[in-house]
Amino acid sequence: MIKRRYLFLLVILLSVLSLFIGVSTVNLTGLFALDGEQWEIFAISRVPRLVSILIAGSALSICGLVMQQLSRNRFVSPTTAGTMDSARLGILIAILLFPSASMLVKTGIAIAVSFLGTLLFMSILSRLKFKDSIFVPLVGIMFGNIISSITAFIAYKEDLLQNLAGWLQGDFSLVMAGRYEMLYFSLPALIIAYLFANRFSIVGMGEEFATNLGLNYQQVLYLGLAIVATVSSIIIVSVGVIPFLGLIVPNLVTLYLGDNLKKILSHTALLGAVFVLFCDILGRLVIFPYEISINAVVGVFGSAIFLILLFKRYQQG
Repeated sequence: MIKRRYLFLLVILLSVLSLFIGVSTVNLTGLFALDGEQWEIFAISRVPRLVSILIAGSALSICGLVMQQLSRNRFVSPTTAGTMDSARLGILIAILLFPSASMLVKTGIAIAVSFLGTLLFMSILSRLKFKDSIFVPLVGIMFGNIISSITAFIAYKEDLLQNLAGWLQGDFSLVMAGRYEMLYFSLPALIIAYLFANRFSIVGMGEEFATNLGLNYQQVLYLGLAIVATVSSIIIVSVGVIPFLGLIVPNLVTLYLGDNLKKILSHTALLGAVFVLFCDILGRLVIFPYEISINAVVGVFGSAIFLILLFKRYQQG
């Protein structure tokens, strides 16, 4: 596993590249010459895009790590536990019931529905007789597909499919100043995740073990799920769905550094940021001057790595 300082250097290097890659010309010469047009593009588009990538990449990776600890399964994440599908249902409910509401209100509804959906998945998980490492995420994917089907049916019936489609595709190309600031609300949730990391690790050892240590199992579990629901919903509302990120990054980190949640949080955040930065830059360069959405690029790499991890776990089992 790459050391933390090297991951940090990779983040800096890729961040600099990200700032100067795009259809509109932005370079150091123009910035130092105080070119008004270049500074406007830099401040309104490039910097907000970079900040969004860094927050989304690190936040979703940490959410996946927390979910895996709470569920005691390496293949559970917001993508495979119905969390993101529930958030989309929440967005649809907000559009239907409160069409003129602010984005903050819609995000709040998405968070509430996402939390309930994730809680329902954990309830289903607790009742499963066979908790095989591969079987559990398949149940989660089926659960998410059911919610997705309900969402699509309601959207079709209410003629909102096109409106909803904008929330389905992860895309940083539309991120601009004034449209990404809600991502900052996810930062306090990530700080709480760090402060409660040891408690999440204890909860991951089982209810009986946690209770014997004097920990309120349900309370800590609900807190972890609330963090995951909050961060996932904010990212979906701000930039759309980024699949598999919360699944593959934590697995790669724990594969080399173990399960000490507090110890590996920073590695997970940095690797998540590096991975999304790399995919975003690649998406901008492959068919330049056009752009492939981050949803598609991460989906290709993420699904391939997911299959490799599945095969590896199956062979070990």
